[in-house]
Amino acid sequence: MKTLYFKKASMLAVAGLLATTSFAQTNKTSVEGTTPLGPNSEYRTWSFGINAGVLNQSNIFGFNRDGFDKLKHNVGYSAYIKKQISPSFGIKAQYMGGKVAGINENAAATQVSEFETKMPWSGALSGEFTMANTNWRFFNSIIKPYFAVGVGALNFETTTTTDGTATTADSQTKLYVPVDAGFKFAVAKGINIDLGYQLNWANQDFDGKAGGQYKNDLFSYAHAGLEIALGDSRKPYLGNSNPVGTLVAKYDELKAERDALVAANEQLKSDISTINNDLKDDDGDGVANKFDKCPNTPAGTKVDGSGCPLPEMKHETKVVEKIVVTEEDKKVVDEAIKNLEFDLGKATIRPTSYESLNRVAALLIEKNFSLKLAGHTDNTGSMQTNLRLSKERAESVKAYLVSKGANASRIEATGYGPNQPIATNATAEGRQQNRRVEFTLY
Repeated sequence: MKTLYFKKASMLAVAGLLATTSFAQTNKTSVEGTTPLGPNSEYRTWSFGINAGVLNQSNIFGFNRDGFDKLKHNVGYSAYIKKQISPSFGIKAQYMGGKVAGINENAAATQVSEFETKMPWSGALSGEFTMANTNWRFFNSIIKPYFAVGVGALNFETTTTTDGTATTADSQTKLYVPVDAGFKFAVAKGINIDLGYQLNWANQDFDGKAGGQYKNDLFSYAHAGLEIALGDSRKPYLGNSNPVGTLVAKYDELKAERDALVAANEQLKSDISTINNDLKDDDGDGVANKFDKCPNTPAGTKVDGSGCPLPEMKHETKVVEKIVVTEEDKKVVDEAIKNLEFDLGKATIRPTSYESLNRVAALLIEKNFSLKLAGHTDNTGSMQTNLRLSKERAESVKAYLVSKGANASRIEATGYGPNQPIATNATAEGRQQNRRVEFTLY
């Protein structure tokens, strides 16, 4: 009989384990609103449990039976409320009720051959320890072995049978010691299946057999039930939580951020390298490689804005012996600066700027002026992007002027990015003034 009872208890535990296998394999709850090693206020710390099971005078370990070897199984029931102090320890107040009975088939005529003890109630205060976590990477552990021990008061009334005569003793309330162990399985957020086995050491009067072999009587309670967390459902339950899991999750988060930054840095390096290559002028004709449609032109060759050689001029070049920049010349340049517009974020000159730029080109040809073009931006965006854009816009103006006949060797195009503001970058108006291309005749 002892072997049969042990098998039943084992099958009950295995069934509970199998019922939660798929959950354990597929669920990994994230860290919800908690911080690594954060305070208990980030968790739910109260829970209640209800369960039912089998009470009898025996136990699966086979000790302290006091001669009552024939098993009699009776229904038991219990409930508790628990305060979780830490992920591994809580204090619970438990109620238990039911009845326990046993038979001694070998009793002599003067010995107790059978007893039945009714337990209307019992109350115990126990400390419960969570023993392990099945996976350190899980923030919420799925399978939780536990062990609990406590002390309480047990109310009971015992009826004994001796030589066929039944006698009922007065109801008593005595101290008893419950020791509980088992497994809890997380099946939902804040809900556990509780499978356990509880041994209870009671006063010697419990089975009505005076002067027995043992100082205390022992009965067992194999139980199954549910534990449900109380409080804000948005918070995780502390009894299911693994503090190491929060650190692991935080490490994974920081590692992912670091990997993203490394990837972005590599991409930035590649972009800068591409920009530097585009701004090179390998043949020294004054037109950047990106705009040069005729690379490798001989040194000293006059080229247009695309970097291609200009046709030889048939007319005589007017030689200006003395270069004088007049107020009228300055007005032509000022008007070109005022009307100069580019496509948003690009170096493409808008057609509305062509007319005033044509007058600047004609002025450069007529008076053989030299011209310095200086591109500037506001401080919006990265330094690399602004330097590139300011340089490209200055080069674009140069290319246009050269395409209209201006001497490329007399035009210098430079980009300064946001490094030389003429107004504050704190306002939209100031930033608008800083986005400019300056023309300097000499």
